[in-house]
Amino acid sequence: MTTTDLPDNVLGDVPTGGSRPQGDAAAAGVRLTDYADAVGLERELGARPGEYVVTLPGEKKLKTVLSLMVRERTTSVSAFVIRNPDENHEAFYRTLLRKNLRLPGLAYAIDSDGDVYVRGEVPTPALEAEYLDQLFGVVLAACDEAFNDLLALGFLGSMKKEWAWRVSRGESTRNLDAFRHLLSSGDDPQP
Repeated sequence: MTTTDLPDNVLGDVPTGGSRPQGDAAAAGVRLTDYADAVGLERELGARPGEYVVTLPGEKKLKTVLSLMVRERTTSVSAFVIRNPDENHEAFYRTLLRKNLRLPGLAYAIDSDGDVYVRGEVPTPALEAEYLDQLFGVVLAACDEAFNDLLALGFLGSMKKEWAWRVSRGESTRNLDAFRHLLSSGDDPQP
């Protein structure tokens, strides 16, 4: 049996050298860029062939940069969430694993440095406006909604030092206001 005898879905995105129809990735790329433009998202081509980079605006996290590697059959989705925690690793990773149970089609993962990403594979033909809206919403929720909780779990010691340093010098603590209840001693001067 040769690779040309196999059904297309067995090989996925592995090139066979045969005459497989091309175009799903190109058409999906057009739909992706059209959607991003229509909803006013920043976008650019990535460094790798077939890569699109979309910036999602956040509330707790300023922005989430999403990489989509569009291939003929599947599209790889990846977004940085937060760097490797400084402390409390067990509770930090337990929280991520529990959140994975409620994350449709994607999952939290770590790279070799311990930095956290949201990752997944989706079918390329599904990259239509309605699905992209849902996908981008899930990615943004996974990166943005969990951000402050993950910061408090993995970086509280560093934030306490930063808070103390800022208060001692009369510097603004505005960027740490979301954590005031964890950081302030109660007699700290108000900004």
